[in-house]
Amino acid sequence: MKDYLSTAIKKLKPNSEFSYQDEDYSTIKWDILDGTAPTQVEINAAIEQIKAEEAQAAATKATAKATAEGKLAALGLTTDDLRALGL
Repeated sequence: MKDYLSTAIKKLKPNSEFSYQDEDYSTIKWDILDGTAPTQVEINAAIEQIKAEEAQAAATKATAKATAEGKLAALGLTTDDLRALGL
């Protein structure tokens, strides 16, 4: 399972150092922090943005794969043919 809390904090405060327990905002201990700590609302928004970016990347990858498979089919090739060639 991905640690979205840590990812969100690093997105908002890339130079920070911190620790926490059980992905619980209330347990965050800041060791190094430039400026003010992000609020739980800001972190939750960053988590949602990260998840949306991941979903978009997955959709883009799936579209690219489907496009490539379509081009292969137009050439009379399959993904098995490419695997046989080591590609």
